[in-house]
Amino acid sequence: MYQKEISKEEVNELPLTKYEGEVVYITEKDELQEALKEIEQYNVVGFDTETKPNFRKGENNGIALIQIATEEKVYLIRVKQTGMTARLADFLSNPDICKVGIALTDDIRGLKEIGDILPNGYVDLAVEVKNLGLKVTGARNLSAIFLGIRISKNQQTSNWEKAEYSPQQIDYAATDAWICLEIFRKIQMLEPAFY
Repeated sequence: MYQKEISKEEVNELPLTKYEGEVVYITEKDELQEALKEIEQYNVVGFDTETKPNFRKGENNGIALIQIATEEKVYLIRVKQTGMTARLADFLSNPDICKVGIALTDDIRGLKEIGDILPNGYVDLAVEVKNLGLKVTGARNLSAIFLGIRISKNQQTSNWEKAEYSPQQIDYAATDAWICLEIFRKIQMLEPAFY
């Protein structure tokens, strides 16, 4: 089984872990088309987005990065550079590909703002774990409870619109999407009726 809640102290005792696999960094439309050919082969992917923080009330910078994790790779899509292509919009609207994330409300709202998207096929682990009786829902806590690891959230409020990402930003972004897929798989192992 698994814990229903975890303290900050317990999380901090766990080993710090990040995604160590292949990262595909996408800034061009043709790169995006090639990546989507690969991504569309999977039934379940990890999913997240990043937006440049805005510290003024009521202002929104829009999604700068879409992260998609498969069993093989993590794709970092610089959507402000590639634009919202028809194929990407189709993928994001496809009900047959399960896109697993954590706290997806803002992500989905942001997607609707940047393209003609009818979001389908999303599984929000923050919502689903409440149905399992968990009291905590964030990526850091769920990683600790289900995987026994600690992930860093230090880059969360960094500038996702800058020309080039730092290695720390790439690690953070890749880890965020990858961890969603890993948590989903672990819950499926522990709770066979879960999706």
